[in-house]
Amino acid sequence: MIDNNSVYTTGEAAAQQESLGRYTAKTYLWMFAGLGVTFLVAVALAATGLMERLVLTAPGVMWGVIIAELVVVIVLSARLKKISVGGATAMFFLYAALTGFTFALIFLTYEVTSAIAIFGVTALVFGIMGAWGYLTKQDLSGWGKVLLFGLIGLLLVTIVNLFMNNSTMEIILSYVGVILFLAYTAYDTQKIKAYYFSFQGDTAMLKKASIISALQLYLDFINIFLYLLRLFGSRKN
Repeated sequence: MIDNNSVYTTGEAAAQQESLGRYTAKTYLWMFAGLGVTFLVAVALAATGLMERLVLTAPGVMWGVIIAELVVVIVLSARLKKISVGGATAMFFLYAALTGFTFALIFLTYEVTSAIAIFGVTALVFGIMGAWGYLTKQDLSGWGKVLLFGLIGLLLVTIVNLFMNNSTMEIILSYVGVILFLAYTAYDTQKIKAYYFSFQGDTAMLKKASIISALQLYLDFINIFLYLLRLFGSRKN
């Protein structure tokens, strides 16, 4: 005899799993939308020659952009529960637009074909690690502290190497950066699940958590791309 309660529970779980899949897909779509904004801003700045003029006449602008990026990330992370969904979305796309300034420099520094090829490689390895983070049964929550310490160490050594200007150290740091942000990709993808189950029933928080997850994945993708570009990119003469 078929147990109706068992059938209902199984069907409910399947529907919930489908909803989780849609939620994760929507988060990744937000991330790709952010990448699209970054690309459009970068192309506009590079194609019009505005980026080149800024670098030559107002190099301090880039420091302003970097500071603005840090402020956006800090505010969005700290005020996630208080900020509106529209506000979180606007801040995410503001960050993506600001990053377009950095990407415009890439068009000025690297061969376009080289950058496109490395972007493709980045998409491949990012997709593999994202899929693993979503599908694995292993609990990755314990990676958080290890990855944070790794990130702090990477930043500190990078700052020191700015003064040392050691090319070998720069290569090592780039490989470490790729590995670190690939690990972050899996970790952040699994965190989407944690947000989904934590905020079930709170539509606004689910949407805001999706935005913050998209930002985290966006940062993972961008950093993997930049480190791979440093390692294998062909610079213009």
